[in-house]
Amino acid sequence: MSRIILASSSPYRKSLLERLQLKFDTATPDVDETAEPNESPDQLVTRLATLKVSAVAAGLLNAVIIGSDQVAVCDKQILGKPGTKEKAIEQLNFISGKRVTFHTGLCVLNTGNEQLQCDEIKFYVEFRDLSHKMIANYLEKEPALNCAGSFKSEGLGISLTSQMSGNDPTALVGLPLIRLTQMLENAGIKII
Repeated sequence: MSRIILASSSPYRKSLLERLQLKFDTATPDVDETAEPNESPDQLVTRLATLKVSAVAAGLLNAVIIGSDQVAVCDKQILGKPGTKEKAIEQLNFISGKRVTFHTGLCVLNTGNEQLQCDEIKFYVEFRDLSHKMIANYLEKEPALNCAGSFKSEGLGISLTSQMSGNDPTALVGLPLIRLTQMLENAGIKII
């Protein structure tokens, strides 16, 4: 069986992949995540997921490498990870009462035969009208500074929403397991 490597330092993606009960390693890809001029969100996340698997693949034989990247988009504006509380407050004020599309790029590279599979999965979230107090309380209890759009759906962030929709709820957390299972099976990794 091929060695499986998750090209990510995200604890959220690691936790999701553990659900599939596969033995895997993690590696941190050194990738510039800056968007290129006129790059659409789906192009951006797919390009970054591809760059991540490529960065980790160098010199590895007989490995299956998984890469993923995510951005949130609202009113045609890309919202990445805020990094600071001030930026998180700004993002949450901006998405208050709006629909946000979370774009997740997913790539699986089999270094044994150089087969590269890529896809982009969307998930939609409708946010409640958020007061300044709600935002402050949320960030005090759930500092989602490393989450796209300052939104951590698997935690207290769920209380900020009025509706969510999409084909794979794990895509919202950053690693679409339904599509990943199909890709891994295509790469020769049997899940069950």
